[in-house]
Amino acid sequence: MVVGGGLAGITAALQLADAGVRVTLLEGRPRLGGLAFSFRRGELTVDNGQHVYLRCCTAYRWFLDRVDGARLAPLQDRLDVPVLDVGHPGRPRLGRIRRDALPVPLHLARSLATYPHLSLAERASVGRAALALKKLDPADPALDGIDFATWLGRHGQSPRTVEALWDLVGIPTLNAPAPQASMGLAAMVFKTGLLSEPGAADIGWAHVPLGELHDTRAAKELDALGVRTALRTKAERISRTDDGRWAVDVPGETLTADAVVLAVPQQETHGLLPEGALDDPDRLLDIATAPILNLHVVYDRKVLKRPFFTTLGSPVQWVFDRTDSSGLTGGGQYLAVSQSAAQDEIDEPVAALRAKYLPELERLLPAARGAGIRDFFVTRERTATFAPTPGVGRLRPGARTGAPGLYLAGAWTATGWPATMEGAVRSGFSAAGAALSAFGRRHDHPLQEAA
Repeated sequence: MVVGGGLAGITAALQLADAGVRVTLLEGRPRLGGLAFSFRRGELTVDNGQHVYLRCCTAYRWFLDRVDGARLAPLQDRLDVPVLDVGHPGRPRLGRIRRDALPVPLHLARSLATYPHLSLAERASVGRAALALKKLDPADPALDGIDFATWLGRHGQSPRTVEALWDLVGIPTLNAPAPQASMGLAAMVFKTGLLSEPGAADIGWAHVPLGELHDTRAAKELDALGVRTALRTKAERISRTDDGRWAVDVPGETLTADAVVLAVPQQETHGLLPEGALDDPDRLLDIATAPILNLHVVYDRKVLKRPFFTTLGSPVQWVFDRTDSSGLTGGGQYLAVSQSAAQDEIDEPVAALRAKYLPELERLLPAARGAGIRDFFVTRERTATFAPTPGVGRLRPGARTGAPGLYLAGAWTATGWPATMEGAVRSGFSAAGAALSAFGRRHDHPLQEAA
């Protein structure tokens, strides 16, 4: 029995079914996909938030292949991030973070040498910090105990360097600015993404609604494997039966299973855990959450030529063109503005957000000045990710629990990654692998060859 139909639960169910285990997947919502989903709004199919992945996200790439969706979420040929600075006197200035085909770390050398948003001295300091970061072990518990900003300061990074480079990458991947992020998780992100291999940080994103990948195609693959998927079915209680199996109470009935994978958020997991499953289950409640806010703007004309860009000197973080994937017709353009670490704005009224961000988009995009607004709406994920604060590593449990036959999955578990689609899929691998080992079933880790 897999409880939870997000990426972690889907992955666990796929792995278990692949090994010949009979699987039932329970999901309280009317769809699969967890917090990476789509919904209809008039003629549009809207993602609840903009999600991207990197070439180094080998587990999520496995997932895409598994549901026959890789071609629908392609990667860039080479990393190329337009960075628009509107915060300095004079005209806005466009820079780019790009890579060459050279070996690490030379693959970023030319881009860094010509990056206009940092001084020559700041660019040189970035190189020195990168070399120091490359020597770190992200799994070192000592790194989990300090924040990323402190480490950057010790390695000569100015506030401008943090803003124009480190936070530019760190905030959307960690969902926290450097002062609020564990150095261990930051080291994982930057060492894996920028310093492991030349193409590791190439960006991919869905060119179709996320629901096509995480719900429709995932459900089709589960069905093909014989997985029983029960939507709108929320687990209310989990307990041991007299014969040592597991009983899962859902509305109107009790289901039984030899093993259970709990693939729900940490607070919900805490409420379902039977006594003795974890030595200190209340530690799950100490894993805080962090919000992500997305603003959706539909213009009556095309205002952005490139697929995405990010900014400096503006409250706007990342802007993506979602016109084609949403099904928008009529010659307009649909932009999604993704705002990570949005604690200060997550509860702002739509009218206030509109009054703040529409003029800001006009400042960034001259073509938006005078354009008609066909729609403006907001999606809010108040508990989008776990908060990657210093010390969070010691709170994250592994897949195995103290109760035989009960396993945990979710991006918040001890994957070594921050709260990403990659971390969610990896946790599903771990939970399924632990269960299969307990069943005595031979299995290979999906990433064994890639590793």
